[in-house]
Amino acid sequence: MAKQIQDNGQKKELIPYWIKAVIVFFLGWVAIYGTRAILNPVMDDIQNEFSLSGAQLGMISSIFFIGYAGLNIPSGILGDKIGKKKVLVPGIILFGIFAAIAGSMPTFFLFILMWLMVGVFQGFYYGPQYGLSSEAIPKKHITVGSAIINSGMAFGLSAGYFLSSWTIEAGMSWRAPFYIVAIPVVLIGLLMWWLVKENPYGKKTKAEVENEEPFKISVLFKNRNLLMSYIVIFCAIYGFFVVVTWMPYYLQHARGIEGSAVATVSSLVPWAAIPGSIFFSWVADRMGKRRPVLLVMLPLSLISLISIVAFDNMYVLYAALIGYGIFGKISTNPVLVAVVADNAPKNAYGTSFGIYNFIGMCGSILAPYITGFLADKTGNLDMGFYFAGFLLVIGTIAASLIKEDNKPKLTDTKAVTE
Repeated sequence: MAKQIQDNGQKKELIPYWIKAVIVFFLGWVAIYGTRAILNPVMDDIQNEFSLSGAQLGMISSIFFIGYAGLNIPSGILGDKIGKKKVLVPGIILFGIFAAIAGSMPTFFLFILMWLMVGVFQGFYYGPQYGLSSEAIPKKHITVGSAIINSGMAFGLSAGYFLSSWTIEAGMSWRAPFYIVAIPVVLIGLLMWWLVKENPYGKKTKAEVENEEPFKISVLFKNRNLLMSYIVIFCAIYGFFVVVTWMPYYLQHARGIEGSAVATVSSLVPWAAIPGSIFFSWVADRMGKRRPVLLVMLPLSLISLISIVAFDNMYVLYAALIGYGIFGKISTNPVLVAVVADNAPKNAYGTSFGIYNFIGMCGSILAPYITGFLADKTGNLDMGFYFAGFLLVIGTIAASLIKEDNKPKLTDTKAVTE
C-alpha cells in the first residue's frame, strides 16, 4: 500500500502534485508551439496569396512575437498579484480561439492582426507557468522537471509541422490547420483550469509575509547571474527562431525538399532536443551547477547552426539539425530556467520569469524579419544563419561570466517537498 504523507493536516495524492503540474504544463507548451508551428509549412502559400516579399513574410512572425514578448512582464506581475492560474488559463483558451479566427481572415492586414492576438494571449503563459512550476517542483528535481515541461515545445513543433504539412498534402487550404489546432488548445486550457493549484503546499504564514522584503524590478538587473542569463537566452532564442521560422522555407527553396518531407526534416530539431534537454538537465542537477553545462552546449549549438547552411551536403544538414536540437535553445532553456530559479526572489517568481522571457523573446521579434531582410538583400538565407551564429558567440561569453563557484550541489540538499 502506498505510503500516505501528511501535509498541513491534508493527505497527499498518490501521484505527487508536482508531477501532475509537470505533465499539464508540458501539454501547455505542446499547445503553444503546435499553434506557432502550423504557420511555417504554409508560409509559401501565404506569400503567394497575399503577394508578400521576404521581409513581409518574416514580419508575420515578428509581429506575433511583439505581442507575445510584450505581455510577458505584465502577465508575470499580474500573476504575482492576483494569482498565476487566473492569468495563465484564460490566455491558453483565448489564443486557441484567436488561432481559428486568424485562419478565417480575408486580407493580410486582418490576418496579422489576429495572429498578433494569438501572440498576446500566448504571452500570458511563460511567467505564471514557470512561477507555478518552480514553486511546485522540489529543488533537487528543478532542472529535470523544467526540461520535461520544456520538451513540450519539441512535441508541439513537430505536431504543428506535421498537421500543417498534412493538410496541404491532403489538398486543404492553408487556413485549415488554424481551425484544427484550436480544438485541442482549448481542451488543454480547460484541463489546466481543473488540475492546477495556485498554492499547492499551503499559504504563507502571516510572519512569513511580514518578513518578506518589498520587491523592486531593478533588483533583477543588479544580479550578475540573472543579467548573464538574460543575454544568453536572447542570443539562444534569436538563433532558434531563425531555424524555426525559416527552416521549412529554406528546405523548399534551397534544398528542393517538398511536402511531408519538409515536416520530417524540420522535426529533426525538436525530436533531438527531447533527449538532449533531459540529459543535460540531469547533468546540471547532479552537478548543482549550470555554467559548465552551458559552456559545453552553446559552442556546439553554434557549430550546428552554422553547419546547416555552410555545407551543401544533405547528410551534413541532417547531422547539423540533430546537433542543433541536442545542444540548441530547447535544451539550454531548462538550464537557464534553473539559473533564474536559483537567483530570483521567491516572492516574485512570475515577474522574474516574465522579464527573463521578455528579453529572450525580443530575439524572436527580430530574427524572422532580419533574416527575411538579409535574404532579400543577398538572395539567400545563409547570411541570416551566420548572423545568428555570431550572436551565439556573445551568448557563450555571457554564460562564462555566470558565477556559481560557492553554490552547493543541489543533490546534497534536502528537498522542500517530497
